[in-house]
Amino acid sequence: MNKKRVGIIVSVSLIALLMIIGIYSQKHKNDNSVSYYDFINHLNANKIEQVTLSSGPKLLFKLKQDDTVYITDNPRKEGFKEELLLKQIQVEEATQEAAFTIQYIASMALMVGLFIMIFRSVKKVGAGSGGMKMSQKAIEPKDLKIDFSHIAGNVEAKEQVEDVIDFMKNPEQYAKMGARMPKGLILYGPPGTGKTLMAKAIAKEAGVAFFSASGSDFVQMYVGVGASRVRDIFKEARKHEKAVIFIDEIDAIGKKRSQNAAQSNDEKDQTLNALLTEMSGFKDDEGIIVIAATNRLDMLDDALLRPGRFDRHIEIGYPDLAARESIIKLHLRNKPISSEISAKELAKQTVFFTGAMLENFLNEAAILAATKGQAIIDESHIEAAFYTVIAGKEKKDRSNISEIDRKITAYHEAGHALITKLVAPENSVTKVTIIPSTKGAGGFSMNVPKDKMYLTKKELLGRIQISLAGRVAEEITFGEDYVTTGASNDIEKASIDMKNYIVKYGMDEEFGLVNIEAIMGKQTIDYDYLLTKCQEKMKALYEETKALMKAHEEKLESLASALLEKETLNEKEIASFFN
Repeated sequence: MNKKRVGIIVSVSLIALLMIIGIYSQKHKNDNSVSYYDFINHLNANKIEQVTLSSGPKLLFKLKQDDTVYITDNPRKEGFKEELLLKQIQVEEATQEAAFTIQYIASMALMVGLFIMIFRSVKKVGAGSGGMKMSQKAIEPKDLKIDFSHIAGNVEAKEQVEDVIDFMKNPEQYAKMGARMPKGLILYGPPGTGKTLMAKAIAKEAGVAFFSASGSDFVQMYVGVGASRVRDIFKEARKHEKAVIFIDEIDAIGKKRSQNAAQSNDEKDQTLNALLTEMSGFKDDEGIIVIAATNRLDMLDDALLRPGRFDRHIEIGYPDLAARESIIKLHLRNKPISSEISAKELAKQTVFFTGAMLENFLNEAAILAATKGQAIIDESHIEAAFYTVIAGKEKKDRSNISEIDRKITAYHEAGHALITKLVAPENSVTKVTIIPSTKGAGGFSMNVPKDKMYLTKKELLGRIQISLAGRVAEEITFGEDYVTTGASNDIEKASIDMKNYIVKYGMDEEFGLVNIEAIMGKQTIDYDYLLTKCQEKMKALYEETKALMKAHEEKLESLASALLEKETLNEKEIASFFN
C-alpha cells in the first residue's frame, strides 16, 4: 500500500471521527437538564415561553428572554398540552429523537462507506500487482554479507550444495552432460541450526540475487491473494535470470492437504498449487532455484517432496563436537578473550546447543564483560552467561529462601550428580548449583553426555534413573512424606522416556519389537494398560535407584554439604568426590 493511499485513508478517517465527535458534542451541548419540580415552579410563575413535546421520556422548554433549551422529564399525562396552551405557552410537537436518529444514520453510513473503501483498497493492493510489496526486493550478491566462511560446521550440508552452486555458475558444463539443475532444496532441522544462513550463503557463493519470504507471507484471508504473491515473486526472480528464492517456514503453506473437502483450506491449497505450478514451469536452463526451510519435514505435502519439485532434502542438524568448536572459534574471533578460555572445552560443555544458542551464549558473555567495564572476557563471564542461557538470570536477592529450602535443593541436585556418576560414568557433570534463577529453577545439575549417534537400552534406562534421582535423594534424606514439588520437571522427562522405551523403541520385554502407535494407532491404544505398564517399570527403576543411592549415601552427604557451603561446584570439584 503506497504512502499516498495511506494518507488518504488516514485523512478520511480523521474527518469522519471529527464529524461524529461534532454530532455528539452538539447533542450534549444542549443537555441542560432540570428537575420536573423546577419546571412546575417555572410554569406556575409564568416564566416559560415555549415547550416542545415528544413521545419520548423527555420534553424541551425555553424560558422567556432566554434562548437556552432546557430538558426535563415528560409527564405524558392526559390534558397536559391543553394545560400549557391555556397558560399561553407556545407548544410544538417535534420529536427531537428523530433529528438525532438522522444524524446517527448519516454518521453510520459514513463509517460503513469508509470501511468499504479501506477493505477494497487493502484487497486491491493484496491481490493486484502490488502483491510483491509484501516482500522486499531482491538482495543483490554484493549486498549479501554471509558466505561459507561465516558458517562453521554443517560440512555435509555444504558438500550437498556445492554442485548446485557450480551449476548456477557454469550451466554449460552440466548441459553438455544432459544434467538438469535441481529445482528445489529443502533445508530441515531444529530451530536455530543455521538454515537461513545456509540459504544466504548459497546465493552469495553462486553470485546470484536472493529473494526471501516467509510461508506466512503467502497466507491470507482472501482466496487467491497467496497464489498471486507466489506468481509475483517468481516473476521478479525470472527478471534476474539467475536467483535464489528462499521460503522460510514453508510448512505454513505446504502442509499435507486434507482428503476431506470439509477440512480443506481453499486459500492454502491454491497457494500451494501455485508454488507447485511455478516450480514445474522452470526451464532446464533457467538458473533459478527455490530453497525452503522447515522444522518439520514430516508435515509437508508429498507433492512438494517429489523429484522435480524439491529434489534434495538436506538436514541442518545439531552441531557435533568439532562443529561446535568451529562455531565457537568463529564467534570468538572478534572478541577479546582471556587465554584461559578454551574453545574445545566450551564445545564439550555445550552438547545440544544449536549455532544460534552458541552465538547467544558468547554474546551474553561479551555483554557481561562490557557491563562490568572490563577489557577482556574471562571465565567468570563465560560461567555467568552459561547459567543465563541454561536457566535464566541468577537471582540476586536470596534473603527469602529459607535454610530448609536450600538444604532440599542441595540434596536434590546432589542426587542427580551422584546417580549420573554411578550409572553414566562416561557423562560429564560440568556444574552443579543451588543458586536459584529468575526462570523459577531452584538450581540445576549440568549433565553432558558424549556426542554419539545412538542411545542404548542401558543408557536410556540410566537417563530415567538420573531424572528420578532428585526425588530419591529427597525421600532418603527427609522421608517419604516430605518429598517436594521440585521434581515435577524431572518426572515429566522420565515419563516421556519411559513411554518411548515401551511404545516407540521396542525395548520392553513384554511388548517386544513393535511400535505400538504405528500398529494400533493413537486412538486404539489401551492407555490404561499402558499406564499400568509404565508405572510398574518406573517403580522398579525408582527402587533400583534408591538402593544404589543408599549404598553411596556418604557421597550424597558430602556433595550436599559442599553445595550448601559453596553453592556451586565445577567439574573438577565434583570429580574429586569419586576419585
